[in-house]
Amino acid sequence: MKAAIATIAGEVKAASAKITGVRGPTSPQARQDYEGLMAKAADVRGRALLYPYLGSGVGNGALVELADGSVKWDMICGIGVHFFGHSHPELVQAGLRGAMGDTCMQGNLQGNNDQYEFAQTLTRLAKRNSRLAHAYLATSGCMANENAIKVCYQKHAPASRVIAFKDCFMGRSVTMSQIGDAAANRMGIPLSTQVDYMPFFDPEAAQRMGLARYTDLSVWHLMQYIERYPKQHACFIFELVQGEGGFNVAPREWLKALMDVCKAHHIAVWDDEIQTFGRTEQMFAYETLDLGQYVDVFCVGKMTQVCATMWTPEYNPGPGLLSGTFTGGSTPFLIGQRVLEMLERGDLYGPLGKAARLHASFAQQVKNLAANHPEWFPPVQLPLGHTTKEIVGGRGGMMRFTPFGGNKDKIMKACKTMFDEGVIVFYCGHGPYHIRMLPPVPVFNEADWPKVFECVERGLAKAAG
Repeated sequence: MKAAIATIAGEVKAASAKITGVRGPTSPQARQDYEGLMAKAADVRGRALLYPYLGSGVGNGALVELADGSVKWDMICGIGVHFFGHSHPELVQAGLRGAMGDTCMQGNLQGNNDQYEFAQTLTRLAKRNSRLAHAYLATSGCMANENAIKVCYQKHAPASRVIAFKDCFMGRSVTMSQIGDAAANRMGIPLSTQVDYMPFFDPEAAQRMGLARYTDLSVWHLMQYIERYPKQHACFIFELVQGEGGFNVAPREWLKALMDVCKAHHIAVWDDEIQTFGRTEQMFAYETLDLGQYVDVFCVGKMTQVCATMWTPEYNPGPGLLSGTFTGGSTPFLIGQRVLEMLERGDLYGPLGKAARLHASFAQQVKNLAANHPEWFPPVQLPLGHTTKEIVGGRGGMMRFTPFGGNKDKIMKACKTMFDEGVIVFYCGHGPYHIRMLPPVPVFNEADWPKVFECVERGLAKAAG
């Protein structure tokens, strides 16, 4: 079996090695066939795909080939899922081992040991700097969130309210659509979940007021909810770095002050790291911010392939609360295990780790671009009429920049024109809007940033026209 896996993986590696740079479709016929595939995809799903993306099934690190033979830089990676890029040889081999198992899917009632080995590795890593002790696996980040809210509700019954940050995103189930702060995602859904929204950290306001005074104001704001609805909040959902909300960051002192309030009033601190995990200067964002001791419930997903809800011993739920036919597929369990091992052994973390280095070089590329095209980078429009000249944000492997003053229409257009020019990006934020990148940090060559930004520059030029 090992020899067979090695042979297949070798063939994949040989095909992958032929992908060396951005290119267009291999022929007019290939493009025509691709358009036909796109039309069929749109027909079966009831609306056109947001991006005209249909992969061929092969890539090379940060480069991905589409079904028409074209190749693009993948700087969004399935919204952060493909952290080790495309056709990674170790993950190909892990996937082949998983595919040779007796079943494709594993579940809560019947499963192989693969799922528990993954959960044990994840728990071991989490325990280094937190009190998280147990894990339950799920097939999506949204389902991991559903399990987390059930754990919080049960622990703090009959409390029924939830605190979350403005502009948060939690998934698209009925409950998570209600918690997520995007009205379009819950149109027509009956509202049954009671949510109180806290503003996320505002660096401009904190600078004007001073961090201490701004923190005091945020604590006062949180206390208004707690005093208005005494003993009715089951949890406060913390995104230590906001994802869909705009790759927004916050200092430890501010987050700690809010968590201190939660602890004093017996409100669960739920750390949502489904997009953040693995991408900051430490493997867990709570490690980066030294907040692990505050975390009661935790969710992870995306790059781990398998999603999970974790909790401390005090939050261990009663029997029957968490279950499901599927906990995940045999292939994702083995790939997820390999991902965790490679994260642990690699050079990604620390102040001089690859995540920090790539973010710094990304920021320099943006600044160079702005110096060459200042007309594309006017002051960014903020709420309440303020503006900022800060055009780079995020943390580690979560990168964003803000052309066109954060204008939604221009940003959306730029995402599509950059796709046409050979680089796949996406947007984030809710006014201002930003260009978002989630590059495959472990396999991305820092020397390739100029090639990526050549595509970015051409795309922005089209969007600006």
